[in-house]
Amino acid sequence: MRSLRVKVRPNAREQRLEPDAEGGWVARVKAPPVGGRANAELVKLIAREFGLRPRQVRIRHGGSGRTKLVDIDD
Repeated sequence: MRSLRVKVRPNAREQRLEPDAEGGWVARVKAPPVGGRANAELVKLIAREFGLRPRQVRIRHGGSGRTKLVDIDD
């Protein structure tokens, strides 16, 4: 299991995941941060980028904030 530190930017024009200068990741998602929609989109984005199933990606910490700790099973 691996952990990623991810800064989420909701309401983006396009979805993408890119490394940041501090060793973490920046995720831009189209969904607004309402009702967990941005979190669900983040899980799908990370799964797609790392070639995993969405059930292999879990938000461990920061579910209601912009900075999240995400666990992935690879």
